[in-house]
Amino acid sequence: MTRPALRWTIPALLALQLLMLWLQGAQLHRQNQVLQGLREDIQALTESLDYNQSPVSGSDDTDAVPARTPPRAQSHTHVAVLGIQEEQEAAAKDLQASRESAQKAVKDAREVRSKLSIEENARKAEEAKKVQAATSSWMNWAWAATGLVAAALVARSVIRRRG
Repeated sequence: MTRPALRWTIPALLALQLLMLWLQGAQLHRQNQVLQGLREDIQALTESLDYNQSPVSGSDDTDAVPARTPPRAQSHTHVAVLGIQEEQEAAAKDLQASRESAQKAVKDAREVRSKLSIEENARKAEEAKKVQAATSSWMNWAWAATGLVAAALVARSVIRRRG
């Protein structure tokens, strides 16, 4: 009766191991896709921030200045020029503030990515240790079982020769 049980046990264990490997592969694939998505998002963010950090050219400012009109009222044009300068200064301050916040966001994103990388490496090391421990334990049992089978076969051959 041990033979039919043995015939089904080994294929069942192999099928179970194959199923576990497939599940592990599916989990790794899903994690890889999530990490690639995060990497693409961070890369797009850094590229867009790097692109926006380029110095502003002076040609954009000249487009915003209205065409010169004949000097009818000198005080009115002087006030208009002061208003334009104030708007330009306010716009420059807003632009500088947005650049600084973008730089801070990039810095924070890089720090988070570094921390995630360190945590991910630590998690992978722990998983590798667990897998190694499980494999080592399983291999010890397999070697012990192989030794017992070999000892049983040797004992059986010795008993048959004597008998």
